[in-house]
Amino acid sequence: MSADQKVRELGLVLPPPLQLPPGVAVPLVMVKVIDKRVIVSGHGPQNDDGSIAEPLGQVGGDVTLEEGVEAAKRVALTMMGTLQRELGSLDEIKSWVKVFGMVNSAPGFTGQTPVINGFSQTIIEVFGEEVGLAARSAVGMAGLPFNIPVEVEAELELK
Repeated sequence: MSADQKVRELGLVLPPPLQLPPGVAVPLVMVKVIDKRVIVSGHGPQNDDGSIAEPLGQVGGDVTLEEGVEAAKRVALTMMGTLQRELGSLDEIKSWVKVFGMVNSAPGFTGQTPVINGFSQTIIEVFGEEVGLAARSAVGMAGLPFNIPVEVEAELELK
């Protein structure tokens, strides 16, 4: 089954482009394609309408571990939405090569790996292990833009 079909079968919603807060501009592209290499800028969790998803804050403080995992799942949906718009189809993806997961972490919080597992498991659910299993880092940050709990960037290979 194709990745696009799997998204539909699972009933997943891939959000539209991020609605930035008024007065905020970012001079970047969300996806940069170089031959068969795809570099994906950092994505945060979005609601189905494209707005920034809550809760906001540090995981292990304002945000529970479970809410962090859910935020990471939302980041996967957000990123897949961007990739689908940019590439025309998720089926253009040959491999998820590298995932860099950042968790807005309260002092002493060490659960970054299970949080970013939420992202990885969602990608694997859609693409399968052969395509979706990537080299990965899961690190803690003192803060992230807009106080989001999770941000992920990635590198992929096209068919």
